[in-house]
Parts: sequence; structure tokens; C-alpha cells
Amino acid sequence: MNAKKWMLSLLTAVMLISLLSACASNSSNKPSNTGTDKPNSGTEGGTKEPSTDPIKITFFDKNTGDKFDNAIAKEITKRTGVTIEIQQPTGNPTEKLNLMLASEDLPDMIMFDRSSDLVAKYIEAKAIVPLNDLISQYGPDVTTMYGDVLNKTRYKDGNNYYLSNWYGLEHEPVFGFNMRKDIVKELAPDKAEGGVPFTQSEFKQLLVDFKAKYPQIDGKNSIALTMDGENWGGTMGTFKGMFGLSGYYEHDGKLQYDVKDPKYKDMILYMNDLYRSGLMDKEWAINKRQVWEQKIATGTILSSTGAYWDLGNSNTILKKDKGEESQLFAYKVVADGVDPAKTTFGGRSSLGWDAIAITKKNKNPERTMQFINFLASEEGQYLLMWGIEGTHWDMKDGKHVPRPETLQAFKDDWAAYTKETGIRKWTWFIKNGPGADGTPYDLPGRYERSPIDKMAIKNLSDTIYDTAIYDGLNPQGGTPEALNEQKINDITKQALTKAIMAPSAEESSSIFDKMLSDMKAAGDEKVEAVYSSNYAARKELWN
Repeated sequence: MNAKKWMLSLLTAVMLISLLSACASNSSNKPSNTGTDKPNSGTEGGTKEPSTDPIKITFFDKNTGDKFDNAIAKEITKRTGVTIEIQQPTGNPTEKLNLMLASEDLPDMIMFDRSSDLVAKYIEAKAIVPLNDLISQYGPDVTTMYGDVLNKTRYKDGNNYYLSNWYGLEHEPVFGFNMRKDIVKELAPDKAEGGVPFTQSEFKQLLVDFKAKYPQIDGKNSIALTMDGENWGGTMGTFKGMFGLSGYYEHDGKLQYDVKDPKYKDMILYMNDLYRSGLMDKEWAINKRQVWEQKIATGTILSSTGAYWDLGNSNTILKKDKGEESQLFAYKVVADGVDPAKTTFGGRSSLGWDAIAITKKNKNPERTMQFINFLASEEGQYLLMWGIEGTHWDMKDGKHVPRPETLQAFKDDWAAYTKETGIRKWTWFIKNGPGADGTPYDLPGRYERSPIDKMAIKNLSDTIYDTAIYDGLNPQGGTPEALNEQKINDITKQALTKAIMAPSAEESSSIFDKMLSDMKAAGDEKVEAVYSSNYAARKELWN
């Protein structure tokens, strides 16, 4: 009897242990419901669908300090459960970002200038977190939308610490020679409608003919060519475009300063020729932007450099006062010996303008990545940039179609309508170009194009090239090479300005040559060694 009781007890114990083991095993294979995620039983691999439980995320957005409370903001919260608390200083965002890093008083998310050395500082200080695993687990739309951009925005340790904003190579023109179409129509009628570029001699002749026929307009002295003195990059970028120059001179596999390209001196001598011929605004180098806009708006200017959108305010006045064709339209000018298809007016980075990161103080990085994934998705992009379906746009025959009143509101007062509705207000994780149905993500900026936009596209679309490989190759801030670089930048800007305005071609050439020797004395080869080293490392990382 004792043996039977003992055997019965043993069997009971074995059965109990088996039952408990099975329960434990079954429990361990189930998705956890203790976090903020909800299980998605229909997704392979146990991927979790995003939670919509309420949560607040603090976000330092360098571009805006407005409250997250308009219609689009409320719709984002409705679909994600996330409310954003915007943090943006009234002063200098860079100073605030430096202060936040020093004090470790960090928000949950940060938006930087992608080219700023602050990004590297935050990474080295471990103030922002790697995103690789978060993207892998919670960012399927991020992976799809960003594609190879994720490979190219990796840090030197191989990790992604931020996501680009306004990324993807947009086939949109940048710089060009902007000219009054009505006068081009009169003096160079074969070029007026675009499609055929000016040669450098034809452009000069146009300026000469303009000054001869119109020494004064409306009782004021005319100017054949002016520039925005505060936009050095736009001025030089336009002339560099016609000579096919880029940000660096690549020679024997090494990067050197762009001014060392033999064509650069040719460019400066051409600019000097225009200046000495009385065709260039004598005040071009000191023109403040507002003064430059006012000069153009008077109708006394034939042409100017820079991006076609820079002329928006002036063109609005010209159109109102003198008619549509009195506005400045973008044209291509090609230097002698340069293939028109090899001009470089349209340098753009496919990696975007901004960098958006998650900080180490964020207590809900998984939930934050789910929020990011929504905004980066097709659905999120159209919500951010088009508004709400059925209110601001409709889906017709498989395509997004904006409502007429939405387009008209942007035409009437873009800024006010953006502030009122939130459409194109929260421009986070924005991708350039068209969505899956072929409509552009950027509704107000790309859906309906003005005649000025269309002319720029017609004349300059073939000048676009990706500058991403050259982005951010500069020496790290605070290093001796960084100080050398700043000194060299000061030398070149002052010397080039003097060379352009020199009283003779010989003096212009002499100033340019002295600039090169001054650069060498200031340590240009040390800086170029950093450029070349960073360039080689980037190519290796990308491959």
C-alpha cells in the first residue's frame, strides 16, 4: 500500500510539473501586452502595430516655435496618440543647442542643420541614440521610403543617428541668370522662350545692348546685372554654374579648393570684364538683400544671379506694375568650351537639409520611432503636406486631387493658410519628389507651377547634380585645420571681390594669383588633406 501511494504521488507530481512547464512555455511565446504596443496577429514575425495611447513628446524644432494645435496637428495626434510639445528659442537655435548639450537639458527629439558640426558633437557626447535597431523593429516605412539614404547618412561608426529631412534628389533647378523676359524678347528674341542657352559672349552682348537702348528707365539709371551682396553663395554659384565648376576641384583623386580649378580664374576674369564694361552694378558686393529686392522691383534691372525663387517678392511687384513678362525668368548661360549639359547651376544634396534625432533623455524611443514611421510613410507625407482627405483633398481615380479652395488659399496667403491649417507647417521627415501615384508630396510648392517655375525647369533641369558625396567634409570644429580653413575662407572672399572689381584684367589676374599664394601660406594643403581623407573615408563607408 505504501508503495502504491508513493507511485501515485510521484505520477501526480510529474503531471503537475509538465502542466506548469507547458503553461510557462505558452506564456513566453505570446507577445507582451505590458508595453505601449499592441500585438498585430496578422503580421509575420510578431511585429507590433503602433499604439495610439496618449503620449507627449518634446521636440526642439529649429524652424518653428508655434504650438502643435492646428488641424493637421490634431489629426496627427488622433492617428498616433502623440502630442508634440514644440521647443524653439526666440534667439539663435545654434546657441540653444550648444547650451542644451552642455547642460544635458535635452528634449525627446531634436532637429539640427544636417551640415552643422553640432550633429557630430551630439553623437560623440552620446546625447543622441543610434536608430538602427529602432528602425529595424519599428520603422518599416522609414526603411522603404529612405532606401539608400540610410546607408549614406551613417556616421563613421556605421550607425544612423538621425533621419534626413527634405531628402531625395529633387530634379529641380537652383541657380540661373534671371532676366526680364520682355526685354530678352525684344533684344534676343530667339532666346526668350527658353530651351536655347546663351553663350558667354551672347550674354555680354545682351547686357551691352540693354544699356545702349535703355540707359534710363522711368527716369532712373538702369543696371544690366546686379547681385544680392548678402548671398555670396548664390552669386558665385551662378557664375560657377556656367563654367561647370563644383564645390571642390578633384585632381589626381584628391580634393582641392575650387579656386584651383583652371576654369575658376577664367570665370573671375569674365566677371571682371563685365564689371569694367559698366555692365555690373557697382554696389553689387554691398547690396543688402532688401536693397537688392527694391532695385529689381523698380523695373530698372535687366538681370540678376541666384535661385529663381529668390526673386519672388520683386517679381510680385513687377507683375503688378508692369505685367507678367516684366518679371525675371531663369535662363542658362554657358561659358566657352563648356558642354551645356555639363553646366552645374543645380547642385543639390539628396541627403536633405535637416537632421532629426532621438535624444538619450527620451523615455519612449520605441514609441517615438513608431510616430516617426507614420510621418515618414506615404500616409504621413500626404497628411503633412496636403492636409486631410475629404477636407483639403480627395482621392479620384487613384490620385490625390487638391480641392480648388485649398490651392486658392495658398495663392492668396500661403503663410496665413499654413498657420491656420497646419498644411506644410510641420515639415518633418519630408521626401522630395512624387508619391506612389505620381503627385508631388509638396502640394503648394510643386503641384501647380508658375510660368517662372516652368521656364527654370525648361532651361536648367539638365544642370542638376548630387552634392551629397561632398557634404560635410570640413575639418572638425576647434581643430587647427578648422582655424586654417576659416582664415582661407576670409582670404578668398576678400580677394575674389577685389579681383572682380579690379580696374584692369592684368590687376585682376595678379590679385587672383596672390590669393593662391596667401592660401598656401595659410595652410591650404593641410585643409585639403582633411578634405581628401574624409572624402576617401566616405566613399569607403558608402561602398
